[in-house]
Amino acid sequence: MADLGFWAIAADDPGLLALVEADGRETKAGDLLAAGNQVARGLQAMGLQKGDVVAALLPNRREMVELNLGATQIGLYLTPINYHLTGPEVAYIVENSEAKIFVTDERYADVARKALEELSIDPKALFAVGNIDGFRSFDELKDPSTDLPENRTAGATMHYTSGTTGKPKGVRRALGDVDPDTAFGMASLLLSLFGIQPKEGNVHLVPAPLYHTAAMTFGMNSLHMGHTVVLMDKWGAEETLRLGERYKCTTSHMVPTMFHRMLALPEETRNKYDVSSWTHVIHAAAPCPVEIKQKMLAWWGPTIYEYYAATEGGGTLVTPEEWVKKPGTVGKPWPISEVKIFDDEGNEMPPNEVGTVWMSMGADRSFEYYKDKKKTDDTFRENFFTVGDAGYIDEDGFLFLVDRKSDMIISGGVNIYPAEIESVLLTHPKVGDAAVFGIPHDDWGEEVKAVVEPAEGIAPGAELADELMAFATERLAKYKLPKTIDFVPELPRDPNGKLYKRKLRDPYWEGREKAI
Repeated sequence: MADLGFWAIAADDPGLLALVEADGRETKAGDLLAAGNQVARGLQAMGLQKGDVVAALLPNRREMVELNLGATQIGLYLTPINYHLTGPEVAYIVENSEAKIFVTDERYADVARKALEELSIDPKALFAVGNIDGFRSFDELKDPSTDLPENRTAGATMHYTSGTTGKPKGVRRALGDVDPDTAFGMASLLLSLFGIQPKEGNVHLVPAPLYHTAAMTFGMNSLHMGHTVVLMDKWGAEETLRLGERYKCTTSHMVPTMFHRMLALPEETRNKYDVSSWTHVIHAAAPCPVEIKQKMLAWWGPTIYEYYAATEGGGTLVTPEEWVKKPGTVGKPWPISEVKIFDDEGNEMPPNEVGTVWMSMGADRSFEYYKDKKKTDDTFRENFFTVGDAGYIDEDGFLFLVDRKSDMIISGGVNIYPAEIESVLLTHPKVGDAAVFGIPHDDWGEEVKAVVEPAEGIAPGAELADELMAFATERLAKYKLPKTIDFVPELPRDPNGKLYKRKLRDPYWEGREKAI
């Protein structure tokens, strides 16, 4: 892809505005190219080899992009880490991924130091943007030379996603022997599935953290298409409108909560900003209420695209025009994908019959869960994989989802896995049993609810709830914490120990239609 791939584009047009950070700092393509090359050469000088991992606990800033451009042109995996996690949670990912380098930012100094208490990583492999005791400056990682590194070969990102065990799993794709210009030039063509074209003055807004698979994928693919990328450090409804007007943004990847918040702005505030530059606003990650999407289409015009996929792959997409004809659909399969509906016995379902959604992205398995062969095997049926969602395909080939993963909570576009929270609560001596699930929240879609069966002889009540919340706060990221804790004498389990979580969850959803 001679005309695609950031490295070639930047060499051809070094004056192109490549990156705008939240503080307004602008970086030209030539400077970003040079910095990425310095990172790549520095990583090679540290002795990293093809297939090694670089872990990054960083906010949305230039250094995360530099790491991506450096690592992925020399055959390394970049693992971005959620900066809302606690020290032990960060340590688990760094350790599990076998990261050879750990890069963080001084704003996460406390979390990074707590993570180090559980890590055996070489102190020379620790780097920080800003000052953290025990970490070398990020600038020390960079080689003096700004030339392209030797032995270039395409690497990849390895994002971590939780599974039914609640422990994060690295979604790892095999590395071939492909030069990075070709590999990422071709990868950027994902955007063309939505009708987004290379260059042509496109400007992409990144409103979500780059540790998210979608934010990183769409942001970097935009760079590899020659688009300017504008980073937000913290999302805000009016700030989104301001940046869109200021930089004439054309594309973005958002979640429905952002639509909700922007629509909630006073009409005079919304009318202050020109939204005519937007052409492709793509959303996924959480259910979008039909009425919210209709209001966005009325406000921003036919610019709202939707797709269905996961960190593991995908997927389907639906254009604004198609969605208007079939409200609620998540679309038809991508040209490179196939989607089928199977029942629990493995039989393919006819049109309009509900079953489990399975997807394929080619003749071979498209990924593995790092260090978890059983989970990988359980996820695949031949070359089709599932993330456990239920749905149906109509007579015209459009996919509709009728339920989410059986237990996963999606709050504000963030996936929250109850098993992890339950496992923490169950370690408290006053807890006999625990169940965690999502209940309706008008703004975020869902919020986390915990139901606890106290241990024998323990009295339920506000005092116990406060004690459990304090216990969980020390062990879980804030967004995973239950908003409320209820108590019951006994949780509904069958003789084999299976928990009937729907018996707990369904009453909260009575009279409320789950938007899907």
